[in-house]
Amino acid sequence: MQDAQTNTMSLHLLRWMLYALAVYFLAISAAHLAAVKWPLLFVYFDVPSHAYQDRIISFLALGWSVFIFTAARGLPDSRSQVRAIVIASFLATLGLSLNNAVTDFQALASGLKVWAYWAQTGALAVITLLLAGLYWRGFR
Repeated sequence: MQDAQTNTMSLHLLRWMLYALAVYFLAISAAHLAAVKWPLLFVYFDVPSHAYQDRIISFLALGWSVFIFTAARGLPDSRSQVRAIVIASFLATLGLSLNNAVTDFQALASGLKVWAYWAQTGALAVITLLLAGLYWRGFR
């Protein structure tokens, strides 16, 4: 009985976390479309960029928002979609970590806040771990 309650509560929390992530990616999309370079909505908020790059990121973030919202709405039947979101989140965290490690940001502009990129990547890692934990507890 307790396992069923734990699963139900985990799926409930997972659903709301996914809804929050969908809204977050919608905000990322809007920020990139409007070129509002705020930390947390732009990982590399103080790195020079071009408008076409920001528009591309905006469209991709909008797609993520729709994908995540659809998975949240379809729980518990959207297990494979949520698994895909967890895997993609791990890969995105690894990709950002690799990018942070190998990019010479100071060559792009002086005084860039590389620690902030790592902090945002760390926040994504924490979100990914929470998402993975809720997925595991909800579907075991």
